[in-house]
Amino acid sequence: MAALKGKGALMDAEKIVRDHLLSLLNGGDAHLDFESAICDLPKELRSSKMPGSLHTPWRLVEHMRISQWDILEFCRTANHVSPEFPNGYWPEGDGPADDASWDYCVESFRRDQKEMTQLVANPSTDLFSPIPHGQGQTILREALLVADHNAYHLGQLVMLRRYLGAWSDD
Repeated sequence: MAALKGKGALMDAEKIVRDHLLSLLNGGDAHLDFESAICDLPKELRSSKMPGSLHTPWRLVEHMRISQWDILEFCRTANHVSPEFPNGYWPEGDGPADDASWDYCVESFRRDQKEMTQLVANPSTDLFSPIPHGQGQTILREALLVADHNAYHLGQLVMLRRYLGAWSDD
């Protein structure tokens, strides 16, 4: 961005960065979006796995929820305490306790994803300065981390769904 001339050009470059981040966070382009990944997943497959796999659809979606929530809270709350790594980022069981647990997980993921995108989209959010209560992290870095982490696990979810016969490329 240093090669751009004038304050207006810098503001335009920052808008371009925000727009790219929002695209990454919401899925699309080269990344699957959350809604497509969970759409029409049969309830009875939420706790199913492939041989040799540690993950079920439930474990992946709940892990994504916990991780995204943790990163969002770190960005906006100075006294936030993260779960113990790595165990605190994964659910204990292979499946949700009930339908309400699945619904809570999915709705919480959606809410936190929306709040992260609102944080990034807000022109008053400084994407580039270190987060005051962090150790050099920036909102830019944390937003990229969320997008990267979600894309990785959504890919795993699609592979698992393919194996389970619950995914169509049509």
